[in-house]
Amino acid sequence: MSVQVETLEKLERRITLTLAATTISSEVETRLKKLSRTVKADGFRPGKVPMSVVAQRYGYSVHYEVMNDKVGQVFSEAVNEAKLRVAGAPKITEKEGAPEGQVAFDATFEVYPEVKLGDLSAAEVERVSTEVTDAAIDKTLDILRKQRRTFAQRPAAEGALEGDRVTIDFEGKIDGVPFDGGAATGFQFLIGEGQMLEQFDLAVRGMKAGDSKTFPLQFPADYQGKDVAGKEADFMVTLKKIEAQHLPEVNEAFAKGLGIKEGTVEGLRADVRRNLEREVKFRVLSRNKASVMDALVKSAELEVPKALVGGEVERMVEAARADLKKRGVKDADTAPIPAEIFQEQAERRVRLGLVVGELVRSNNLNARPDQLQAHIEEMAQSYEKPAEVVRWYLGDRQRLAEVEAVVIENNVAEFVLGKAKVTDKVVAFDELMTG
Repeated sequence: MSVQVETLEKLERRITLTLAATTISSEVETRLKKLSRTVKADGFRPGKVPMSVVAQRYGYSVHYEVMNDKVGQVFSEAVNEAKLRVAGAPKITEKEGAPEGQVAFDATFEVYPEVKLGDLSAAEVERVSTEVTDAAIDKTLDILRKQRRTFAQRPAAEGALEGDRVTIDFEGKIDGVPFDGGAATGFQFLIGEGQMLEQFDLAVRGMKAGDSKTFPLQFPADYQGKDVAGKEADFMVTLKKIEAQHLPEVNEAFAKGLGIKEGTVEGLRADVRRNLEREVKFRVLSRNKASVMDALVKSAELEVPKALVGGEVERMVEAARADLKKRGVKDADTAPIPAEIFQEQAERRVRLGLVVGELVRSNNLNARPDQLQAHIEEMAQSYEKPAEVVRWYLGDRQRLAEVEAVVIENNVAEFVLGKAKVTDKVVAFDELMTG
């Protein structure tokens, strides 16, 4: 087969495909005969429907299927012959003026670009590291204590303090008019834990059970409730009950309650340290990979196929719809989601994917079986039954493919960090965990 490839613009190509009309008609006839064996029609027994009836009912759709199949087959053979890597689906249009007895089509498509990797030794990458300190362990233990705290009602003469749980009735008005979400009865919150706006939180401190008070509150301009954002409201609050919290001590009983086998405080702290170090490792790796990927995008030169970007935009729109469904948004399937808001992000994803793919191919950075196993086993340590988690990953090809993608990214990050101009930076534990 001699294939003539026409270059249109940048990555866009066009080839002309031809098919013998007899090839199409013969295949259509074959498929209609096969269909006639099972098709049903009023007045005829199964398998006895005349071919003329079958052709009248199904001829158009069968012809359409045959054309798609045959054109797709010829297109695949043509691009293989021309040694082209097609990016996305081709646009097929019928071409006039074909030789007698033939039909012709123009196939317009994009090809994968040549990726020119930059000089990695000139790339600048920031590499962060974080130490798990005793202070970080103490903070984690405080969180565990709060998760297991108890509450006891305060005497009526005592006012509400930071850390107390209060039960209140309240009503808010703007210009004397109540607003949606501005009133509640029997509402509970913890003072000083950021559950309420700071002005509200401060106003309740010091109140005693049975007290009522009125105070103004300025909603922030960026408040999530758009109807009240930036407005000032007057709130009437009645405090019904105050409960002081009690945090359990960090002792052997506390350690045993958390499942520490040896039941000691030292064992508990060691277990917390292991878990934090595992979490820190993954977060540091994720942050360093992001820095590496930024450097790769900046250093590489390539044209990005529009077809791949369009496909990525479609996937992102569908993901956004799926997220809306999870949140219970009504009519998520038809909600207007402008595709253009994803355009820039989609283009970066495609660009990065092409660059990483070229780097992996040219430097043999594919994930090895031992790397996959080690990564899965490390992730599984965060669970109560690690062996079951390992089997869960290994038992499903899709889940394993997701792990493989992560390991390849890790290999790429390690490779680039070994060649780039690296600036090391120590990041505080709290910054890493909240960043």
